[in-house]
Amino acid sequence: MLRRLTIIGWTALLALTITGCGAIDEDLSDCDVPQAELNYELTLVTNLTTELTTELSTETDTELADALRKHLANIFTDFAHDVDLSFYETKGDSILLQNDRHIMDANQASYTLNLPMREYMHLAAANIVENNVVAIDRQNFCHKAILSQERRDTIDSHTTGLFTARQPMEVLGNVSQHFNVRLYMANCAAALVIDPKDRESLNGVRVYSTGFATGFNICDSLFRYEEHHPIVRTTPVTLDNAKVRAYCSVSFPSPEPKATRTVIETEEPFIAQPDEKALWEFRVYVPQPDGTVTETLLRIKEPLRAGQLKIIKCWIGEHGAVVSRNSEVSTSVTLDWKKGLVIEY
Repeated sequence: MLRRLTIIGWTALLALTITGCGAIDEDLSDCDVPQAELNYELTLVTNLTTELTTELSTETDTELADALRKHLANIFTDFAHDVDLSFYETKGDSILLQNDRHIMDANQASYTLNLPMREYMHLAAANIVENNVVAIDRQNFCHKAILSQERRDTIDSHTTGLFTARQPMEVLGNVSQHFNVRLYMANCAAALVIDPKDRESLNGVRVYSTGFATGFNICDSLFRYEEHHPIVRTTPVTLDNAKVRAYCSVSFPSPEPKATRTVIETEEPFIAQPDEKALWEFRVYVPQPDGTVTETLLRIKEPLRAGQLKIIKCWIGEHGAVVSRNSEVSTSVTLDWKKGLVIEY
């Protein structure tokens, strides 16, 4: 079952200046200054619980599921630490007219903003401040504003769940107005669960993921993909008394299948037809007793979407090759792999 968490994020009251009632030293006792109320709704639509329950069901798996849930608590969250509110001109170059930033640290908060009466395109983003990998770039123009990752060959996973919204609005005078703005998640997570099988432990094993978007255009709600995808470092999630380990990464989504989407629109937005070719992948590096390293590429044909957690289960087989039973995962193994110019440790 899809888990849907919806909260009222915060309410912003916009005190509007009205001609004839805004001059300095003017008697405002007879002025009826209208206010526009903006209700922001932070909406988390995720398959987190479903994926953990489906893929991690044994007693040991349940403990790992709890550890993963705790690890991802700051990603799949209904809590907004900070909010960035931008208001743009709707004509010409759509330049930035006003920007307000607030530290919320709460589920609900109220702000009073002074906005002249006019039409706006309003963009909002939440949980940017404490994300060490992603920032808002080119914010001075509405259609260029983008959530952008640091530009490196190898990057860390995102450290917060990112939410965005866009809302055209016209601020009028002498009218009570209410605007409802919903923010939706822009990043996702993937976890590779490895059973070492006959190996004593997973010490020295390194896991990366790649194939994801490098940025997100906030106004157009479109992800940006480049020819060379950055390599994303995973974080090991371990249990004290178990050899099984999960390697988790948080990133922007993968590309969608090239074929026309044929999924029936239901309450489950994460069901998708697999593509003919791989859309994203895990890269696993397993050291061998003779000093060599075995590289396994696990290529996934199903898309990884915003708000989604995808778990791939596998084990280490002969010569350090990683094996998965998932029919939508293809593998490529390189024995005695040599370090190239992309992977950073």
